[in-house]
Amino acid sequence: MASIASRRLAKELSEIKSEGCPVGINLVKADDFSTWWFTIEVMGESLYQSEVHTLQFRFDAQYPISSPAVQFVVTDGRQSPVHPVRPSPLCSPPDSSAYLFAQHVYSNGHICASILGNEWSPVLSVIAVCVTLQSMLASCKKKERPIDNDRYVRNAPDNPKKTQFEYHGALRCIFVGVLSANASDMARIDDTAMQDGINVLV
Repeated sequence: MASIASRRLAKELSEIKSEGCPVGINLVKADDFSTWWFTIEVMGESLYQSEVHTLQFRFDAQYPISSPAVQFVVTDGRQSPVHPVRPSPLCSPPDSSAYLFAQHVYSNGHICASILGNEWSPVLSVIAVCVTLQSMLASCKKKERPIDNDRYVRNAPDNPKKTQFEYHGALRCIFVGVLSANASDMARIDDTAMQDGINVLV
């Protein structure tokens, strides 16, 4: 018997093939029900005009109850979009472990967006996520990396869902941490990371 995830993904894939994708979004690869790739482009005038980025979706057996792991692909010459973090005037100073951030993208392709975290709902679809991220890029007013980009990338797990992001309304209070880790993951979380204020939960 097919799993809930495979039935749901088969339905979504059938709709994509019959109805097509929204303008600026294209299905690149969906050979199975574990990993899909899409390209995403912001249409019209924007800071990302003529840029095409690749999104990777990874699904577990609990999809759509659990959200997919979504990130921009940064291999084979592909790059993640440069999307800024906007600290709130109420945020902690840059050398603190807590910041208030708007949604943003790290250089390793990981995305901090509440739709992939606490605002995920089983009624959402892969295409809905693509459209939301496309809109996120379209609304960008300035290209810059998050101020904690280097620190995050240095310690980030392979799967962005293993990162602890905490969201608070329109602004996000983010504590970077590994939700689960094996020995190789832990080897990467060194004293420097702890001094940087990165919380590791195992």
